[in-house]
Amino acid sequence: MDIESDVENQVTDIEIFPHRLLGCETTEKLLLDLDGINEVNRIVLHGRRMSISETGEESRFITIKGQKIDLHVKTGRVLIEVKTTEIEDPDQFHDNIREICARHLPFGFNISEGTFIRKQKTVTDGLKYGASLEHLPDEMIGLTDQNALIHERATVIKK
Repeated sequence: MDIESDVENQVTDIEIFPHRLLGCETTEKLLLDLDGINEVNRIVLHGRRMSISETGEESRFITIKGQKIDLHVKTGRVLIEVKTTEIEDPDQFHDNIREICARHLPFGFNISEGTFIRKQKTVTDGLKYGASLEHLPDEMIGLTDQNALIHERATVIKK
């Protein structure tokens, strides 16, 4: 990335850290409301992998924008990438996120702002993907474990 594109596309991340691991229904409701915020560029769910014994069934699905997604994790953190150039009133924006979280996470949560999602391809990505790294879409950077197959761990839903 060059400096000019960084200035034009300034992004920051917001981490929502619930005080409990989230189930599928809570995760789905939270994502649906967060997706309604125009300034949100992408959302990443982070958590420990669900085993079959925990769910009592092979897989759990959530539906976002009419697309059925197999949820592989118990959500422990929600990372939101935001384009800062699109935020008109930062206080109102943060209040909106807090209000959504308070509605869906009555047991408590912490919100932090910083850099939590990788923005550039790394040497590890180069080792994992090899020559196909050039064909990896920018929106997939930082979304998956380098030890996993990308199609098994990440789902992209277009705005």
